[in-house]
Amino acid sequence: MLPRLPRRLARFLPRVLPIVLLIGASTGARAGDFDAITSAIEAGTYKNITSVVVARHGKLVYEHYFDKDGAEGLRNTRSVTKTVAGMLVGLAVERKLLRLDSPVLPYFPELRPLAFADPRKDQITVEDFLTMSSLLECDDDNQLSRGNEERMYLVEDWSRFLVDLPIKGFPEWETRPEKSPYGRAFSYCTAGVALLGPLIERASGQRVPDFAAANLFKPLGIDKAKWQFQPKGPAMTGGGLQLRSVDLMKLGQLYLNGGRWDGKQVIAADWVRRSIAPQANAREGFDYGYLWWLQSFKVDGRAVNSYSMAGSGGNKVFVLPGQDAVVVITTTNFQVRDAHPLSEKLLTNLILPPLMRP
Repeated sequence: MLPRLPRRLARFLPRVLPIVLLIGASTGARAGDFDAITSAIEAGTYKNITSVVVARHGKLVYEHYFDKDGAEGLRNTRSVTKTVAGMLVGLAVERKLLRLDSPVLPYFPELRPLAFADPRKDQITVEDFLTMSSLLECDDDNQLSRGNEERMYLVEDWSRFLVDLPIKGFPEWETRPEKSPYGRAFSYCTAGVALLGPLIERASGQRVPDFAAANLFKPLGIDKAKWQFQPKGPAMTGGGLQLRSVDLMKLGQLYLNGGRWDGKQVIAADWVRRSIAPQANAREGFDYGYLWWLQSFKVDGRAVNSYSMAGSGGNKVFVLPGQDAVVVITTTNFQVRDAHPLSEKLLTNLILPPLMRP
C-alpha cells in the first residue's frame, strides 16, 4: 500500500507538482532515513533551525518545520536573495535587455559627477557584480572597508554609495586580479548586488518584484513573496527576500534541471551552466559562480560537489548534482558563531548519508 501523504505535504501538492509526488518510492530514501534530523534539531544540536526540506530525483523526501510559522512561513534567508538576483539578471540577458559585458554606469547618468572619479569605474560591468570582483573598495568581511554593507545602510542613496567608492588598492601581500584564479579578485560586496535591482528596473522598465513574478516565480508556481526595499524605492536584491521553504527548493530544483520546469525552459541552459561554473575564487575551499557558492564536501571518504545559495545565519539552498538532490536549511542563527559550518555539519552528518545510497 502506498504511504499516506503527510497533511503538510498535501497542502502543497497542487503548487509543487510536477516535481513532488510521494515520499519514498523511487527516491532511494526509506521511511526513517531522516528521523535523526528531526531528533537532533528538536534537541537543539543545531541551534535555531526553522525548516529543512529535502528533494531527491524531483520528489520530496523530507519536509519538517521547527517554528510556529510552518509550511506557509516566509523565510528571510538574507543573502540567499543574491542568487535570485543572479537569476533575474540571466532572464534580462536572455531577453536582450542586458549584456554580461554591459558597463553599468551609463544606466545611472544622474549619479555623475562621481566621487573618486576614475576611468576604470566606467569599465565595471554587469559580470563584475555577479562575480563579486569589481575594482571598487567594497568588502563586507572587512569592518574597515568603506564599502562595508553596514555603512551603506546608514545612507539613503545606496546606488550613489556604491559608485562613489574609491578603486581598491592591491598591496604586495594581496593578489592582483590578473594573477588571481580565473582572472578575478573576489571581494564579498552586498552593495554591488544591491545595484543590480535598480539596473534590472532600468533595463526592463519593470519593478523587480513584477519582473521576478512574471518571468521566474509564476512559471514555478511561486505565488507568495515579500521583498525588502531600498530607501530610494528599488527592491533590495542584496538580501531580505522572503519565500516559503518549498519555494526555495523549487529554485534549486530549477537549476538542477538545467533551467527547465514542467517541460518548459524558464532560464536558458547556457546561463545555468555559466552561473554554476567557477568564475572567481572566494576563499580556500570555495569558488564562486554568478552569485552561487561552489563547494565540495567529504562524506565517508567520498567527495560531494555542491553549488549553493547562502545567507547569514547559515541559511542554505544546496544543489547536489551527484545525488540529484536539493536541500533547503533555513535558520534564525543570525547571532550564532560559525552558523554556516553548523548548517554544513547538519548536511554532511545527517542529510547526505541517506542521499548517497543508490
